[in-house]
Amino acid sequence: MTGDQPTDAGCTLCELPVAGSDVTDGDGNRFCCVGCRDVHDALGDVDDLEPADVRRERTEDAEREVPDHHEATYLEVDGMHCATCEAFIESAAIRTEGVSDASSSYVTDTVRIDHDPDVVSQADLQEAISGLGYSAYDRDDAFMRRKADNWMMGRVIVGVLMGMMVMMQYLLIIYPTYFGGLFYDERTTEFFTQALASDLATPFYLAIGALTTIVLGVTGKPILQGAYVAAKTRSPNMDLLVAIAAVSAYLYSTLSIAVGGDHIYYDVTVAIIVIVSVGNYYESSIKDEATERLSDLTSVQIDEARRVREDGRHEEVAVDDLESDDRVLVRAGERVPVDGEVVDGEVAVDEAVITGESLPVSKAAGDAVVGGSMVADGAVTVRVGEDATSSLDRVTELVWDLQSGSHGIQKLADKLATIFVPLVLALAVVVAAVYLALGSGLAAALLVGLTVLIVSCPCALGLATPLAVAAGIRDALERSIVVFDDSVFERIRDADTVVFDKTGTLTTGEMTVVGADCSDELLERAARLEHRSAHPVGRAIAAERAVADGGAVEPASEAEPAAIDDADGADEAVDTVADDGIESFESHRNGVTGVVDGEEIVVGHPDLFRDRGWTVPDGITEKIAESRETGRVPVAVGRGGTAEGVVVVGDDLREGWAETLSAIAATDTDVVVLTGDDPRSANRFRDEPAVDRVFAGVPPEGKAETVERLKRTGRTVMVGDGTNDAPALAAADLGIALGGGTAMAADAADVALVDDDLSSVDTVFELARATDRRVKGNIGWAFCYNGIAIPLAVTGLLNPLFAALAMGASSLLVVTNSSRPLLED
Repeated sequence: MTGDQPTDAGCTLCELPVAGSDVTDGDGNRFCCVGCRDVHDALGDVDDLEPADVRRERTEDAEREVPDHHEATYLEVDGMHCATCEAFIESAAIRTEGVSDASSSYVTDTVRIDHDPDVVSQADLQEAISGLGYSAYDRDDAFMRRKADNWMMGRVIVGVLMGMMVMMQYLLIIYPTYFGGLFYDERTTEFFTQALASDLATPFYLAIGALTTIVLGVTGKPILQGAYVAAKTRSPNMDLLVAIAAVSAYLYSTLSIAVGGDHIYYDVTVAIIVIVSVGNYYESSIKDEATERLSDLTSVQIDEARRVREDGRHEEVAVDDLESDDRVLVRAGERVPVDGEVVDGEVAVDEAVITGESLPVSKAAGDAVVGGSMVADGAVTVRVGEDATSSLDRVTELVWDLQSGSHGIQKLADKLATIFVPLVLALAVVVAAVYLALGSGLAAALLVGLTVLIVSCPCALGLATPLAVAAGIRDALERSIVVFDDSVFERIRDADTVVFDKTGTLTTGEMTVVGADCSDELLERAARLEHRSAHPVGRAIAAERAVADGGAVEPASEAEPAAIDDADGADEAVDTVADDGIESFESHRNGVTGVVDGEEIVVGHPDLFRDRGWTVPDGITEKIAESRETGRVPVAVGRGGTAEGVVVVGDDLREGWAETLSAIAATDTDVVVLTGDDPRSANRFRDEPAVDRVFAGVPPEGKAETVERLKRTGRTVMVGDGTNDAPALAAADLGIALGGGTAMAADAADVALVDDDLSSVDTVFELARATDRRVKGNIGWAFCYNGIAIPLAVTGLLNPLFAALAMGASSLLVVTNSSRPLLED
């Protein structure tokens, strides 16, 4: 989305259709809504702040043509763990016949491939990516995801078991020959020494070599794959450094056996591969443990619809089978399956999942409804719109587009590897050549070169990042913060802008009574009457007061009386005498009426009073107008022919919201409030000192574009909770979702706050900074070790055995350092 010129394609900001919209600016740009216009007016000139090369690259990407008949396929890819993998997969995909474009992200393990389905199918694409050494499958394939996780665990188990068998031989037989009588008496040591130097030791060495081969080929497969990709793309990384050390020791040992030598260093290969693999697996397991904390997230996808046949009967069909002009019946508590138009019925519709608007919107015949919105009360018949698409599906695809295009960063260890790997390789070659030139034998020269490669400390460097990140994820989890992406702590430590959604983030998102100007007796009777209603406003009023027996009033469920089967939306009458004292009840599209304890009660919009010939005093009318200006819902309550008071319903501000915004603003970070809600509901934030800007009435696509524009001015964090926030969460440098939000929001975010505690937002940044310090500390220890060990190896004072022991000591130091808490409680 780059358009800053009006086009027939849609909104200048978000490219949504502008048909029927008359929102423009002085430059002739057209917008789908006022919110998009406000964002464009405020941020339309951010291109001027971008470096020219960045702006040119972005423009070229935007102008890449994808043929109309090509479709996008999204695949999840296991084994993609660095920026090098992204480039490798993209280049390989684009070379495939029938593919016009590809974009991948190791941050989200996602690749998007635009292709001609008549030339190359999804199965062909999966096979092509998997053929590169990765595992590619459909994003919704839970079985393949579990299979990939099991394979990862299996590889580590194989490595540990086979590695123990190898190391046992070294500990019991080989190491004692190196240390004289330290382990055994002199005769036993001499026996082992002679046996290992004889031809009888060859089968023994071959058995150890076979076990090491399993460790290297099975457990080390991801490392070797990463090294291959790094070499192929000429982008050295940590995988390449680890692989060089492990493979060098393996090849030297194998060659030694072939020529009858008795110095084998398979233990070095095993130690390097197993230590690094266990470290990576530990990090992954901590992430999985964190993710399990969010198992109660709500999913809002719709798979089936209730289609109305020509004979008036209903049939359950898959949403994908719906066609334009089909009619579907949607009852209270159900979601509208696709975009369309109401043809029968009058209901209140909750569009929060798409717009973020916390208040239901009344819909009647001729009104448009969006797929994914929920019918709050009654029932309605919807005619399926053109193309039978859903706004929710479009939001989902937008999220996937953003995820697959959000390239990860080059991790610090990988950046160091780009310099360190060539230096170590060059040094090993030069040292071996010098020893040969000085008259040393080939085996001796190769041994010194091998020692240089081994002491380059690939284990300590390889563990520096994953163990520190695992510590960050662990400490976050202890604070009810779930980190999904292991690159979070390296991608962002400080933010230039933090963007907050309003509904469900700064507010609770739940309808409650926030004010009542009427007698307690009248409010209590109104609450009992609203207990029969399934409307969200009615449920909020019902929950405010107790029933006659003194117990708490539980809101009516969506399936209780208001969930009628008829699609005509007519007023519903319930004439029963119940224990709650309600003698009659009638539901209307703008309120409810009934007789409570022998007295007629009306609760609803002033128009409902006027339609019944009741009086609405000027004072009541003024109070209602004042409440509406705040974005809340004022409800008139009355009896005996007159409106006597007003009950105001809305969503409360979340506890601690002001303190959180002030704390973030105190760090010289800009705070922006971005909402799809009515502009009036955001007025309360415009005068808040900590808030720099407020954008209201912005659709999901507009939210994503707003974040994209803010990113051009600096690192941007998005905090949200709903599906309508998901595109913005995916687009941000860091997305933080509240754990009580929707599954799509959590899927799009990098971090989730399980307890919905806004103060945890600042804790995320503290953990990121602490983790960064821990990573750099680990790498510092590793390089301090290298500063001592490499010179000793170059001078020939350190053989591979002691190099391996020193390598283990440095790795232990990194493990110990990483195990410490990151933050002081």
